Amino acid sequence: MDITENLHRAMPLCAALGMRGITWTPELTEMELDWSASLTTTAGALHGGAVMALADAAGGACAAANLPDGAVGTSTIESKTNFLGAVRDGTLRAISRPLHVGSTTIVVETELRRGDGKLVAKTTQTQTVLRPR
Repeated sequence: MDITENLHRAMPLCAALGMRGITWTPELTEMELDWSASLTTTAGALHGGAVMALADAAGGACAAANLPDGAVGTSTIESKTNFLGAVRDGTLRAISRPLHVGSTTIVVETELRRGDGKLVAKTTQTQTVLRPR
């Protein structure tokens, strides 16, 4: 099964929005989302919610790739995004890297870049580590 199939199985919202998995390792997770008129807001800019959904999915996948032994998943408990630019066409790429991998939380930083490499948003999120009950 390829990365995108795994992504869509783990997070069905990613399939609904058309996200693709590029890289999914403990050190680096990359995902893409193509601009679509159905995902825009004022003046044809990609909606911030779509940008944040991509960041959250990539960060969650990065956290999942770093789960400690005995854990069964993660859940976002905090997320902060700074928007620095707009996406009005092309492809948006999320690049996620772990900042802290602990037994109870995993902190991930995600850069969101347009196809020309311009940074359009940066997200830092904390994921709680889920364990069997």
